[in-house]
Amino acid sequence: MKTHGPLTAKKTVRTLLMLGAILLACVLLSLRIGAFDLTFADLYGVLFHSAAHDEGMESARAVFLDIRIPRMLLALFVGGGLSVAGVIFQVLLRNVLADPYILGVSGGASVGALIALATGISGVFLLAQPLFAFAGALVVVIAVYVLASQGRAGDNTLLLSGVMIGAFLSAIILALVSTMERPVRNALYWLVGYLGGATMQEVAILTPIVLVLVVFAVLSAGQMNVIALGDEAAQHLGVSARRMQFFLYLIASLLTAAAVSFSGAIGFVGLIVPHLCRRLFGPDHRLLLPAAFLGGAAFLILSDILARSLLHPSELPVGAVTAALGAPVFIYVMRRKS
Repeated sequence: MKTHGPLTAKKTVRTLLMLGAILLACVLLSLRIGAFDLTFADLYGVLFHSAAHDEGMESARAVFLDIRIPRMLLALFVGGGLSVAGVIFQVLLRNVLADPYILGVSGGASVGALIALATGISGVFLLAQPLFAFAGALVVVIAVYVLASQGRAGDNTLLLSGVMIGAFLSAIILALVSTMERPVRNALYWLVGYLGGATMQEVAILTPIVLVLVVFAVLSAGQMNVIALGDEAAQHLGVSARRMQFFLYLIASLLTAAAVSFSGAIGFVGLIVPHLCRRLFGPDHRLLLPAAFLGGAAFLILSDILARSLLHPSELPVGAVTAALGAPVFIYVMRRKS
């Protein structure tokens, strides 16, 4: 097993700069690749030149500003948010297999968001969809939190509980979808995880929520390191484990709800990226959390590029790509853990 030395400022800066460069490369590829061919020269022209008289450039500008930018930004903040939520759930449950999707939290958020859509409340109140998604996620989180607090359920039992909760929620989701007037195909795409309908209005709502929650998580990184040692060690070191655990559950559920309400239930991001970052950069949450955010953003942007490129001109929901990549990782981690 790979060992990691003590965390230093130099290591932190070097790692985050490297991940930032990878993310930037993914962003540029995302803006470049798609059904409408945009060269880097086109991107430069759209960004730095006014070309109202050029019909081709106007088409490129419309695709770039109305489709590519919102979709890329939504993937960035959804991927980063889900990855940070995965890190938090894993340290709280002390289980590297914990993930918002596997634990059923994404399913709860999906039910809440669909209720807001099916009842029409989301069309009246702008924030209804994320609020309902949070309520649904919170119900599932409370169930997991109660099981963890009672100390009766082992790690595998908690994961199986999440799977059973997810199966129950799937039945509710299908019932809700059958009552919706919007095309069933679009609704099912959203349930698997889809970024094709991204708008700047959604990005404007999601961005501050994710950034604030991630900042709170990073500021709590030192206490998360203590919690990872166990409740008894946390008490000896002066950390109120129960209070911090509740606070972190709240952050993780909010991150999951915000992501799901705008992108659908994209699975395995919160499993794959934290696992890879932990193996590459170590378990110290002061580095792991920001690294997971950048890595998760890059991972989902790349997954979305694959989703719209593999079957071109048809398009896959991005959740299908992350599931295809995540299922083998889940099996691998489960086998190592057992």
